[in-house]
Amino acid sequence: MRNEQMTSEELEDRLIDFAVRIGKVADALPDTRLGQHIAGQLVRSGTSPAPNYSEGCAAESRRDFAHKLSISLKELRETKTWLRLIRKADLLPAQRLHAITDETDQLCAILSQSVHTAKEKIRDR
Repeated sequence: MRNEQMTSEELEDRLIDFAVRIGKVADALPDTRLGQHIAGQLVRSGTSPAPNYSEGCAAESRRDFAHKLSISLKELRETKTWLRLIRKADLLPAQRLHAITDETDQLCAILSQSVHTAKEKIRDR
């Protein structure tokens, strides 16, 4: 994670890059019943944070902004669980998942802090 503050455009780009990487992980899964099921779920949860974040940036209120970011965070957490399942089921080598799992953790931390800050600003009003 970078020390300086990231702009909303930089975070959105990072979420889009994440979605692309998740798509590649999904495409690498084995063509089995379990692999196909997880691939579908992973694509849904892993590509959702970017558009939800984008909608949040165009929100009409702080409450709507916090809600959209919360959805992005929930989807990232779901993605993290699917990645854990892939690893535990030995569907892909652990080293193949290390970088994307780390990025998931970083994005969760960033969005978690953003949601917290947004909710604090709502309460302070």
